[in-house]
This record gives sequence, structure tokens and C-alpha cells, in this order.
Amino acid sequence: MEAPKKVWDKNNQWTAELEVLKSIINRTQLVETTKWGGIVYTSNGKNVLGIGGFKNFFTIWFFKGVFLKDEAGVLVNANEGNTKSLRQLRFANINEVDEKLVLNYINEAIEVEKAGLGIKPQKKETIVPEYLQQQLDEDSILAEAFAAFSPYKQKEFCEYIAEAKQDKTKLARFEKVKPMILEGKGLNDRYR
Repeated sequence: MEAPKKVWDKNNQWTAELEVLKSIINRTQLVETTKWGGIVYTSNGKNVLGIGGFKNFFTIWFFKGVFLKDEAGVLVNANEGNTKSLRQLRFANINEVDEKLVLNYINEAIEVEKAGLGIKPQKKETIVPEYLQQQLDEDSILAEAFAAFSPYKQKEFCEYIAEAKQDKTKLARFEKVKPMILEGKGLNDRYR
């Protein structure tokens, strides 16, 4: 007989604690909604903050937390290097919740949203793999056909070839996509 599988229930683990956070948030103008399976609070339809429980803590995350002054120095970037704007206010137990401090951060987050502050997504420039660039330099018809594709489709071709580790695989992949490029067909067009 198989042992019962343990399921971690992130929200019910912190039910009482999340209710305390909700009671604080409900003193503001924010509207509660559910997005991505979690509790999110909005102002004029814009995401301001969310709450949830994790294995070792429960948290309020501010979608534009990077713009908060964080005078108390309590905000955490949960995914350094990847997360640009979101910041978390974490609690390990209910006694750590300072209502006044939490309310100050929430009100500041509302003001940040009203001010329209935000980080614009950066466009990543497509890096053409050396092997593909060589082929494009040698064949003007191929280069012209490649240039006719949208940057998104060019990126698909580049990533497909660049992901190959061995030169023979790069060559095989190039030989596969060359006719597609010349015919004006994107790498994944057949799936769209």
C-alpha cells in the first residue's frame, strides 16, 4: 500500500494570519480579487498588492514595491536578478505584523499606483548566432529573406540554432530552417 501523499496547502497553513492582513487592507480603498489563484488587491483595476502564504512565511507583495521608500528596510526582493519591481513584506508569525507599518506601506503603494510609476519592459536585442550570421553574410538572398521576418520570428530561428551544443547539430538545424526562411515560413508557423 502506497503512503498518502503530503500536500502542502499554502493558503490554509496561514488562514488566521492572512485574515489579519485582510482586516488591515480592508481599511483602505483597495478592492479584493483573485488572480493567478491568489488574493490580489487592486485600485482602479490596477494590481497594487497581493497576499499569500508560503512554506516558512506569509507575505504581502507590492507589485511596484521598488518605488516604495522602505524606510524601515523590511522589503525583500524574492527573486534577485529576475524581479525588477515586485517586493515582499514577509512575516514568520502573527506577532511580527505591525498594523501601523503595514498600513503605511499599503497607502504608499496606492499612491505609487495613482502616480502611474512603473518599470517599462526592456526589449532584449536578438543575438544572431555566429554560425547563422556567417551563412547570412555569404548568401544575400537568405539574408534578405531572414530580414523580412518580424523580430520575434528572427529570434525563434536564432534561439533554435544557438541552443544546439555541437557544431554538427547547429549545421543540421540550419539545414532544416534554411528552406523555411527562403519560403517565408516561421519556425513555429505550423503550430499557430
